[in-house]
Amino acid sequence: MHFSTIFKSLKNKDMLKRVFVILGIIVAYRLLAQIPVPMGDAATFKEAVTNLLEKSDFSNFLNLISGGGLASFSIILVGLSPYITGSIVVQLLSKAIPRLEELSNDGESGRRKINQWTRMLTVPLAIIQSIAYIFILYQSTVAANVASDFVPTMKDWALSVTAMTAGSVILMWLGELITEQGIGNGISTLIFASIISQLPNTMAALGKALFDTSKGSLNLFGLDIPVDPTTFWIILGFSIAMLIVIYCLVKLNEAQRIITINYAKRVHGNSSYGGIKSILPIKLIAAGVVPVIFATAFLSLPALVGQVISSVNPGNEIGATLVSVFSAPSAQNFATMYPDGITAQWFVYPAMYFILVFVFTYFYTSIIFNTKEIADNLQKQGGFIEGVRPGIMTAKYLSKVVNRLDLFGALALGIIAMLPFITDFVFIMTTGAPIGLSISGTGLLIVVTVALENLRSVDSRALMITYDDYSNES
Repeated sequence: MHFSTIFKSLKNKDMLKRVFVILGIIVAYRLLAQIPVPMGDAATFKEAVTNLLEKSDFSNFLNLISGGGLASFSIILVGLSPYITGSIVVQLLSKAIPRLEELSNDGESGRRKINQWTRMLTVPLAIIQSIAYIFILYQSTVAANVASDFVPTMKDWALSVTAMTAGSVILMWLGELITEQGIGNGISTLIFASIISQLPNTMAALGKALFDTSKGSLNLFGLDIPVDPTTFWIILGFSIAMLIVIYCLVKLNEAQRIITINYAKRVHGNSSYGGIKSILPIKLIAAGVVPVIFATAFLSLPALVGQVISSVNPGNEIGATLVSVFSAPSAQNFATMYPDGITAQWFVYPAMYFILVFVFTYFYTSIIFNTKEIADNLQKQGGFIEGVRPGIMTAKYLSKVVNRLDLFGALALGIIAMLPFITDFVFIMTTGAPIGLSISGTGLLIVVTVALENLRSVDSRALMITYDDYSNES
C-alpha cells in the first residue's frame, strides 16, 4: 500500500468528494437503523427479538450484518440479506443455464441485465423475509404474553411489510451508490460498517467492567491502578489474541500462488509482438467469506423453522428437536440447553459447521474459478505454462493447483469459523461458563477482507490521480 500517495490524493477535489459521499451514505445507513417498524409499539417486540437472538444463530448473524437492525426492530431488519441471496441465486443460475452464462460474458451490457434481474429478484425475497420475521416475532410476543392487547390488522401487516421491503431496497440502492464511487464494493462496505457499528457498545461494556473497582483494584509493580484485576487481564489476553488472529487473517487473505504465463513471439510483416511473461495469481482463499455465510444460513434456518413451529404449537417435539440440534452453542443458551455442562450434543453443531464450510469452499471456488475457461482464453491469446501443454492439459494442471490450495484454504476457513466455539470450550473447561464474543471469526474475517479490498481500491485510485505528479517528477 502507498499510504503517502493516498494522503496526497486527498488534496484532489474529486477524490475528496468520493470519500465524503461514501461517509455520508454510511451515516444515512446508520440513521435508517434507528427508524422502528410501524407495527404497534416497537418496544413490545424487543423481548421477542431478544429470545430470537438467543435461540437462533442465523438471527444473530442477520443482526450482525444489519448493524443491529434486528435487535432494534428497525425498518432495515432484513438488511442486505435478500440482495445477497438474489445475487447468489442469479450467479448459480448463470453457471447452470448456458444462455445466462453467455449473457454474463457479454460485456457491460450483459452484466447490466443480470444486475437488473438481481434487483428484481431482491424485492419478492425481501417481502417473503419481512412477512416471515414479523410472523415469528409476533408469535413470540404472544407466547411470552407481552403483546396480548395488540392484534395486528391487515393494514398493520401491509404497512410493516412495505416499510421493511423499502428499507431493504434502499440499502441495495445505497450499496450501488458506494460502488459507483469506485472505492470498493458497496454491499461489502455496508456490511463492514454494520459489524464495526457493534463495537462501541462492546467497548462501553468492557470499559464499565474494567473501571469497576468494587471487588478491588489492580496492584502492578507496586502501583495501585484503579481497574478491576480480572477484567484487565481478560482484556489484555483477548487483545493479544485478537492481534494474532488479525495478523493470520491478513496473511491468509493475501496468500496466493503465482503461476508464470509465457506468451509466444509472433511476427506480422515488419512488426512483432508477444515473447513476454506475465503472472496468473491464484488466491489461497478464492471463495472469501461466502462459504462461511452459506454454512451459517444452511445450518441455522432449521432452528428458525423449529422456533416458528414451537411458537405456533408449544410443546411440539419436531420444533423442539430442530431448535436443540441446529442451535449453535453460545453464552446465551448454555445455561438452559446444557445445565449439567458440556454433553455430546454440544459438539454436533460445530462439527456440522466445519464440514459445511469445508464443502462450500470447494463448491464456490469451482463456480468462480473456471479452469477450462481460463485455459481456453490462454490458448487463444497464445499463452502457455512452461512444461504444460495448452488446452485441456492446462485446465487439468490449474484444477490440480486450485484443489491443493482449496484443501488448505478450506481448513483455514473452518478453523476461523470455529474460533468462537474453541474459545467457549476453553472457558467452559476453565471457568465453567462460556464467554460471548461480540465479533465472531466470521465477522472478523469479513472486516479484514473488506478493509483490505477497500484499501486496494483506494490505493489504485490514488495512484491514478497522482500519476501526473510522478510523471513530472521523473
